[in-house]
This record gives sequence, structure tokens and C-alpha cells, in this order.
Amino acid sequence: MPDPTRARVRRIRDRLREVYGRPLAPPHGQGLDELILTVLSQSTNDRNRDVAFLRLRERFGSWEAVRAAPNAEVEEAIRPGGISKVKSARIQQILEAIGDPLSIDHLAGATVEEGRDYLVALPGVGRKTAACVLLFAYGKRDVPVDTHVSRVGTRLGLFREKAPFEELHDTMLAITPRGQELELHVNLLRHGRRTCHARRPDCGGCDLLRMCPFGYNLSQAD
Repeated sequence: MPDPTRARVRRIRDRLREVYGRPLAPPHGQGLDELILTVLSQSTNDRNRDVAFLRLRERFGSWEAVRAAPNAEVEEAIRPGGISKVKSARIQQILEAIGDPLSIDHLAGATVEEGRDYLVALPGVGRKTAACVLLFAYGKRDVPVDTHVSRVGTRLGLFREKAPFEELHDTMLAITPRGQELELHVNLLRHGRRTCHARRPDCGGCDLLRMCPFGYNLSQAD
């Protein structure tokens, strides 16, 4: 008997594909870069994240140099990315915890579970950050659930209301068609940014309205 949730996910995937296309991003293999980039992405936009990352690389030249630098210098370099005091300390703690050689490329040959366990054991690294590294750097079968994916997925009825992020990640992985982890993550994120906003979702202009219990209930309340 077909799983209705998976059937709904395929219909949602197809509609998102019509609107946003099929994003392609082959694994780039730079796991440590992806890890630091994801830390820098917290509570900021992509532009500020990228500026902070480039300033960090241009100023220090290597992750070994970032690890050894005075914290104040790291903090100053990443200031455009916001909450630089917290992020600078976290980045240096992560680099210290990895040790020598300063690389996580052994994760390319690890299972998803092994890679996830290794990453979430690092200071301040959670499931979303681990999933970003495993998916984008190494092409592993994992799906990051950020605030946009969580919000859109919950409104579409894919997730249990107020489910913890651990459960959200497990559910997202279970319902995502194999090989389409990146596509579904990116397109749900795009939809959250463009249409399904946190405070004022544009339900009237939403391409997923007919599939969305939240949007239907909101329209009935008007």
C-alpha cells in the first residue's frame, strides 16, 4: 500500500520543480569549508555569511592560522556575519577539537550515521550543520532542516506541529525520495524565502496553496 505522505511529497516536489526548477550542486568535497560556512550562516543572510567567510580566508589564509589566531582577530574578520563573538569562539573550538591533521575529509568514505555522529560531537554542531556538510560537501543522503524548511514543511502537513528539530530531520529524511535530497531542501528553502514567510505568508500567491492545510485554513478564516 503506497505511503500517502510520500505520495504527497512527490506531488509537492513536482510543483516546486515547476516553479523553481531542479537545482544542481555536485558535491564539492570541501568539508571543512562547508562546516565553517554553515556556522557563519547562523542568524544572518547569505550575502553577509559569504562576506564573513571570504574575509576569514583572505586574512588568515588557512584554517590552521584561524585556529592559532587571537580570538579578537577572528571576531573582527567575521563581524559582517553577525554575532561574531559567539561564532568566532565556536569556529576556533571546532578547529581545536578536530586536531591534526586539520581535515574532515575522512567523512567522504564514512556512512551517513558515522559522519553525523562525528560532526555533532564537535562543539556547537547540530543536525542541520552536520546535514549541510554531509550533503553539500560529500553528497551523502541527508537533508538539512533549517527554519524555512521547518516552517514550510509544517504548514504543508509534512511534519508534526512543534516537533523538535531531531524529529524534523528524521522525518524529512524518511519522506524524501532517494537522490532528491538537495533538490527538495533547496526548493523548500526558496519557497520559504519567497512566499511562505514566517509572519505574513503570501498564501494568495502561493503555488502550493491547494496542497497546504495551513493556507486552506487561513483562507477559510478570512
